Amino acid sequence: MRASLAGWMFAAPALLVIGVFFGLPVCAALLLSLTDFDLYALADPSHLRFVALGNYLELLRTPLFWKSLGNTFYFVAVGVPLSIAVSLGAALLLNSPLARLRAVFRTALFAPVVTTLVAVAVIWRYLFHTSYGLVNWGLSHLGLGPVDWLGDPRWAMPTIMLFAVWKNFGYNMVIFLAGLQAIPQDLYEAARIDGASRWQQFVHITLPQLGPVLVVVGVITVSGYFQLFAEPYVMTRGDPLQSTVSVLYYMFEEGFKWWNLGRASAVAFVLFLVILAATTLMLRLGRRRGVV
Repeated sequence: MRASLAGWMFAAPALLVIGVFFGLPVCAALLLSLTDFDLYALADPSHLRFVALGNYLELLRTPLFWKSLGNTFYFVAVGVPLSIAVSLGAALLLNSPLARLRAVFRTALFAPVVTTLVAVAVIWRYLFHTSYGLVNWGLSHLGLGPVDWLGDPRWAMPTIMLFAVWKNFGYNMVIFLAGLQAIPQDLYEAARIDGASRWQQFVHITLPQLGPVLVVVGVITVSGYFQLFAEPYVMTRGDPLQSTVSVLYYMFEEGFKWWNLGRASAVAFVLFLVILAATTLMLRLGRRRGVV
């Protein structure tokens, strides 16, 4: 009993901070999503009305919400595998016995993670500018015409996806690198003695041994990519033709452009349920395969 009480006393300050700065705001947002809180209610609380699930039902009837949800799923479905593949590839190169100056390259590849997202997004917007962007300048030297990267609905989301992969792959690379260094080298030596090729070693040793790390990286990346906001906000403002409007961007506009705070809170909880469902599915698949 005393040990349990002592444990709760040590945990109390952290639990208090979590409750005040996380628990209470979440509960307040949940209550807010059940009301029609808007600019008029902000000026006079007497205009506030309880609408129950009205905001959630209204979302289901809003075409822009479904478009933003589709854009977000497209970003996650393509961006997450691409980000994990690039991260794993970079980790394999750094973990190779032939690699030199590993500390330098590890720092250089991790640098995009710690740079300011907005500043880098502005630079990328100029790099992909139609008229004087460096990318189209390079294409012109290859005999190719300019591409409207951020102004064409076909290319806007892939461009943002490429930026997000470049910005975030270093974080996953460090996790993969730690996982690769934890794999016993005896397994690779035995495989080489048995005549296994590099690809066979990767498929039958590296990937199975990285199973728990892959699940962790997948959950982190999926939950982060579902929260796409800053990239389209800085680079395209949701255009062209709303092809880069994400769920979080839609929530931002509902809450801070149109001041429909109740509806914006409902969007937040819908996004929470989507992320919860996706991560739970990934964890169950990991447990079924015995990697978690």
